[in-house]
Amino acid sequence: MSDRFLRKACPSVIVEKLVAKAVLERNLVNNGDRILIAVSGGKDSTVLAWALSAIRPEIKKTYELAALHISSDFCACCKKAILSKRLDEWGIPFIDLFVPIISRLKEGRRMNCYWCSTQRRAELLKYAVENQFNKIALGHHLDDVIETFFMNMTGKGQLSTMPILLRYRNYPVSLIRPLAYLEEREVIACAAEKDILKAACTCPYGIKSVRRDIRARIAGFTGNSGAVKRRILAAIDAGNLLEQ
Repeated sequence: MSDRFLRKACPSVIVEKLVAKAVLERNLVNNGDRILIAVSGGKDSTVLAWALSAIRPEIKKTYELAALHISSDFCACCKKAILSKRLDEWGIPFIDLFVPIISRLKEGRRMNCYWCSTQRRAELLKYAVENQFNKIALGHHLDDVIETFFMNMTGKGQLSTMPILLRYRNYPVSLIRPLAYLEEREVIACAAEKDILKAACTCPYGIKSVRRDIRARIAGFTGNSGAVKRRILAAIDAGNLLEQ
């Protein structure tokens, strides 16, 4: 199915096909992999969990899936019972791990997205290594990848972004982002079709983030065109920034 006609298909088919495409083109999944999906309870990671379960017949690979949710001391909006039930329907075991993210802040420091993400990433890696998972799957999509590129360029003076495949040197684990070919609106449409949106949670610290500002700026100069975003991704890829 060509990209032109694919994007006229129903939302779940679009997600399934583009996740399978990313997995196969980027060699994100291999036979025998044990993949730990980081699930926040939000639309992106929940759609990712469904997709990784659904694409098995298409990509013809055998692998294990489990989902880890990190509970914290500042946000309890995740509807864990609903999330666990959905994951069980898709054959994915659910693990809930509590991490005191605010309590770990040093005196005088304020809670922020960077601190939270580093604490969660450290706990994900620790759990994956201790439980013999060799892949960690994250729910970042095309818009996240592009936004991170422009945030790093304008804020840090760096040409870098979220890699679709990241191999850690110091850990026997790789990070994969199978939603990287999908726009956020395509993920949202799939979540609506699969009735995932009703159970999704929203982080209270993300409302006024720098990412939201850069997202608006990108929408302005791209006209929110999916074709333009995919060309930006191709340019980023040409710079060898999507695999490390």
